[in-house]
Amino acid sequence: MLDRTWLHDASFTLLYCCAALATFVILERALYYGWLSLCRGKVARLVRAGGAAAVASGGERDLFARSVREYVGAQTGEHMSRARAEDLSAALFLEVEGKVQSRLWLLDTVVTAAPLLGLLGTILGIMDTFSALSAGGISDPAAVSRGIATALLATAIGIGTALYGLIGHNVLHRVADDLTEAFKTFLLRTTIAEESEAEIAADHALSLAMAD
Repeated sequence: MLDRTWLHDASFTLLYCCAALATFVILERALYYGWLSLCRGKVARLVRAGGAAAVASGGERDLFARSVREYVGAQTGEHMSRARAEDLSAALFLEVEGKVQSRLWLLDTVVTAAPLLGLLGTILGIMDTFSALSAGGISDPAAVSRGIATALLATAIGIGTALYGLIGHNVLHRVADDLTEAFKTFLLRTTIAEESEAEIAADHALSLAMAD
């Protein structure tokens, strides 16, 4: 038979680990997003000042600058169609988005798991209290109350941890969306590839077909 007391203590340990993990992710992502926001400002000034040429000649090595420089370099290094440039920009956007939103899934997991762990701890604690009652009777009602209060504490910690993680996740997700949208703007402003004659003819033919 499983030791319910050990399981009850293990649920508390897991809840504390969830809270610590959420705190680590929130702090790490907050610092990273703060640094990326500074880098975004530098790249934005370069794009406004000189467009693609200014970004290509810049020496910044942050995520945004490297990706935009790769995009500009690919367009200037060889003849690239507009469709190929759009494919490259989409690939770079997905790569940057993945790095920006990295580790946010951990917060999502904590938000989902913490209330369940708290509920499990409460159930195990109440079961342990009732087992003690059935074995020795109700000799100390205060001890019973303390046992139930300790069991309910697990649910309170679980809900509090989930709320903490949810707020952190939503705030960080909003900042991550702003950063990725800014990167998308950089890609659009530094697109220098032009549509080929074949692409122009295909667009014209599609427009005529839709008009008919």
